[in-house]
Amino acid sequence: MGFNILKAIYTFDNYILFLIKKYTQNKYLGAVMRVITTAGNLGTIWIIMALLLIINRPYREIGILVLLTLIASTILGEGIIKNIVKRNRPFYRRPNLNLLITKPKSYSFPSGHTLSSFAAAHTLSAYFLQYKFIFIAIALLIALSRVYLYVHYPTDIISGTILGILCSKLVLIVFKKEYIADIIGICQSIF
Repeated sequence: MGFNILKAIYTFDNYILFLIKKYTQNKYLGAVMRVITTAGNLGTIWIIMALLLIINRPYREIGILVLLTLIASTILGEGIIKNIVKRNRPFYRRPNLNLLITKPKSYSFPSGHTLSSFAAAHTLSAYFLQYKFIFIAIALLIALSRVYLYVHYPTDIISGTILGILCSKLVLIVFKKEYIADIIGICQSIF
């Protein structure tokens, strides 16, 4: 039974990649996807949002929570799961494929861009409900760019989405407001 599940996942992943290659590939969309994926590199867009919140005193705690969520999601995805699963990226199956971005050196599962994006988007959405659609849309675009650019399988981004939301929920539970106040006090005493 386990083999059948893996075979079904493999078939699903490759079928979606085939459809993307066949029906959506063009130089304009490729350029847009490169920009979108770059915004997700190292969590750049989310770190910028967190820093803007941190320098704005009423939102400092939220900014710190976003950074804590990004750290936790990076440890979970890049530090632990990728090194356990060790799934090669889709472009390894097509060595003659010209990628639009530099070939990532880490493993594929789960998508780190997606995990951190959904973790940050979920954390931000918990405090800024009126902007939830924007945060989720940014995270979703980053996730889709990874599949479009052939550096992740669809199940990599699906799992990254789920893990990102779970990671955010865990951080929001563990680091309640009183803990964040302590962290802010420590940071203020250092700086």
